[in-house]
Amino acid sequence: MKSRREFLKAAATGAVLLGAHSKLGVSAALEPRKSRVVVARDAALHKADGHLEEQRVLNLLDHAIAAYTGRDKSVEAWKLIVPVGKVIGMKVNGLGGKPIASHLALTLAICERLQQAGVKPGEILVWENSSSSLEAAGYTINTDRSRIRCIGSNMAGYGYEEQPVACGAVNVHLAKILTRECDFVINLPVPKDHDLAGVTFSLKNPYGAISNPRDLHANGCNPAVADLNSIPAIRDKFRFTVGDATASIYQGGPVFRPETLWHPNALIVGEDRVALDYTAWRMIERKRDEMGLQTLAAVGRPTTFLATAASVKYNLGTNDPQRIQLIEI
Repeated sequence: MKSRREFLKAAATGAVLLGAHSKLGVSAALEPRKSRVVVARDAALHKADGHLEEQRVLNLLDHAIAAYTGRDKSVEAWKLIVPVGKVIGMKVNGLGGKPIASHLALTLAICERLQQAGVKPGEILVWENSSSSLEAAGYTINTDRSRIRCIGSNMAGYGYEEQPVACGAVNVHLAKILTRECDFVINLPVPKDHDLAGVTFSLKNPYGAISNPRDLHANGCNPAVADLNSIPAIRDKFRFTVGDATASIYQGGPVFRPETLWHPNALIVGEDRVALDYTAWRMIERKRDEMGLQTLAAVGRPTTFLATAASVKYNLGTNDPQRIQLIEI
């Protein structure tokens, strides 16, 4: 049997080419009245030197996906999530560099399981708004379409659509990687304190899919977060979230603050981006309380975008804990 490193090396050269099968709508099929969110933890996820233990990350991913789908075998579980013969985009978050970005170990673990489930290397595309953000987070740029690609929207040949789309009162230009390359996007956000919105996680990660994210930060990003996630290309393609809560910032975010770095050592998995953000918000609030800090609302940064996104007008998901099936393992 190949070692994990040998497997990834073969995959990167296009040697692992398997067939695919899919079945979407996982949470709807399993629990039609509630949005399922899984929080999987491993207190020993980090090694003594502070780096993530790759095998433990892979194991934790397997546990989270098994709990979410109800399938013990990881390959069968992923076949319930990813579509057949389509390009799977993986929208990582590189803001803050290695300590607080979507960690490479998690991205590689997902790439490995996707390929074992039948996704070809050339059908996997890891992306972010800029190549520099990717490289700062430890990723290697690759444009070879026969291998797993890793690209930034600012790179030549990609860029943004010339025709803008309305995002509430603001026009935005969508990344061509999203509109022209990806059929299905796995969202890999990092839960963090945010100096305007209160919390940034699943709903805000698509800010990296437009050319002008700075234009969407007024009023605590409300209703801009909901407006952005209502754009069809984002609403319909961002289908599944594997949130990287192996590390987080509970104060002073979203940039890296070593003095408020904290390791929840968790993954947050689900489809309902509002329910996911509600879960991340509660996690950060608990940590703030533990550290003797006031609530986000008390310091003038309430997460009002959550209620807006859940409202009848937007209907992007639920922030009602009674309608969230939270599974903690």
